[in-house]
Amino acid sequence: MTIHRPLSAQGVVPVQGSGAALPVRSVPVMRLTQQVMPVLVQVNIAREPQKAGIDEEQLLPFMRRLSEMPGLKVEGLMAIMPIAEDPEAVRPYFRRMREWFDRLRDMDIPNIHMNTLSMGMSDDCLVACQEGATMVRLGRALFGAR
Repeated sequence: MTIHRPLSAQGVVPVQGSGAALPVRSVPVMRLTQQVMPVLVQVNIAREPQKAGIDEEQLLPFMRRLSEMPGLKVEGLMAIMPIAEDPEAVRPYFRRMREWFDRLRDMDIPNIHMNTLSMGMSDDCLVACQEGATMVRLGRALFGAR
């Protein structure tokens, strides 16, 4: 489990981890920021071993555990999809992320606010938006290839 420094001006940070026993600690975040830190939970929806994130089978217990931690306010979910030549090939993963997003929102868990569903990048952002993304990452589309 790692909590990364804020990557955007809004101060949203991805929370990543995998497995059942995740040593989540919010006290260092509170000490660092002196405020409640909004976070996105990264889900490894495609179960890719090279990618970080919680497996979907562990998502609900993990969210319940996070809801009890002072200093963290879960704002939503994020996922990085498999690379595919055809964006339609990853549509089922986008759809499952939206289903989790909706399910968690409807459960009304304290400190779990499903405001952001961050999924999709330059090559698959249209499919991501069609499946309910509220935030996409467009590096290459905006700045070109590295």
